[in-house]
Amino acid sequence: MSERSQEEDSPTPSSQQIVSDDDEIDYSTKPEFYDPKIDEKEELWAQKQRRGHTSDAVLSCPACFTTLCLDCQRHEKYVTQYRAIFVVNCRIKEKEVSEAGSKRKRNKRGSQTEEGPIKRVCCSVCSTDVGVIDEEEVYHFLNVLPSEA
Repeated sequence: MSERSQEEDSPTPSSQQIVSDDDEIDYSTKPEFYDPKIDEKEELWAQKQRRGHTSDAVLSCPACFTTLCLDCQRHEKYVTQYRAIFVVNCRIKEKEVSEAGSKRKRNKRGSQTEEGPIKRVCCSVCSTDVGVIDEEEVYHFLNVLPSEA
């Protein structure tokens, strides 16, 4: 019985062959995806996309972190909500239309008018619902991750 326990406790040849990831990396060559000036290039790209406007936040999808909007305005009352006109990586769900019939909106003359249909908006990458678009084609983001602009 003692012979058997010694055989079970001895390491197998495959377990002795374990090599860490650091041992496999060749540090003598430059990484092919590394660019020391990438931050400056991306900052210039973002400024060009914004056309000189300042934004309250850069909005991302909460599920896959895909950028959805570079130029938005934060809601005055509901600070976790944003609105925007120009978006990227968003898809409008044409089939999912809801009426905002119970809500009324005042126009410039002070009379009340009913709001039109509201369509749901989702991330084009992972299909997570991120907000709605109104009849004036203004996107209202309700479920997004904001970051510093």
